[in-house]
Amino acid sequence: MTITNPQSGTNVHEVANGIYRINTPISIPGGGGFSFNQYLILDDEPLLFHTGPRKLFALVREAVASVMPVENLRYIGFSHVESDECGSLNEWLAAAPQSVPLCGGVAALVSISDLADRAPRALADGELLPLGSHAVRWFDTPHLPHAWECGFLSEERTSTLLCGDLFTQGGADLPPVTESDILGPSEAFRHAMDYFSHTIHARAMLEKLAATQPTTLACMHGSAWRGDGAALLRALGDSLMADDSGAA
Repeated sequence: MTITNPQSGTNVHEVANGIYRINTPISIPGGGGFSFNQYLILDDEPLLFHTGPRKLFALVREAVASVMPVENLRYIGFSHVESDECGSLNEWLAAAPQSVPLCGGVAALVSISDLADRAPRALADGELLPLGSHAVRWFDTPHLPHAWECGFLSEERTSTLLCGDLFTQGGADLPPVTESDILGPSEAFRHAMDYFSHTIHARAMLEKLAATQPTTLACMHGSAWRGDGAALLRALGDSLMADDSGAA
């Protein structure tokens, strides 16, 4: 792990071949902590997934610059429209003149075609986008965990699922990558915050993601995780179904 800003603790760690986790820990007033992660895929057409909040732009830009020239970024991607996902999108588009927003069709239609300073590259459900030696496939996951336009990217060469807000873990002092349990901590966080939409289609969408057989889960908050990602996604589906059955 490389610390790119000693004051903020922003750091960079390669979680899979050519995929870098950029992490900034955040202190929460009253105790505890949180973290914001972005993922950089280094390739012929580099991709940054999640921009981070606008107020973190300078820190994230500094971290990206430690890996590659910022102006060479080609795609600025995100799961759904929210500050930590795409709050600094236009700042990135200005910093990387050849870059374009990368999102699902719904996000492009209802938000990004208006909010972004350049037209987005909208991906259809299941569409594969080559980046060079890496290739990412987009999966629509409406309302999982939240937002109609939500979706995720699977990087096929490294079997990495860029899974956004799934498996969110609280805390600021967590390892870059873990093989320990993240389902328990993330479910505790979910129960406390109730940020999932309770969509009846969650199980089917999690099965679609599990079918990609990921071995690295690139979480937006907390540690990235390494192991049998398909089993963990199905376990999350079991937990969601159990909650909904209890509520019924």
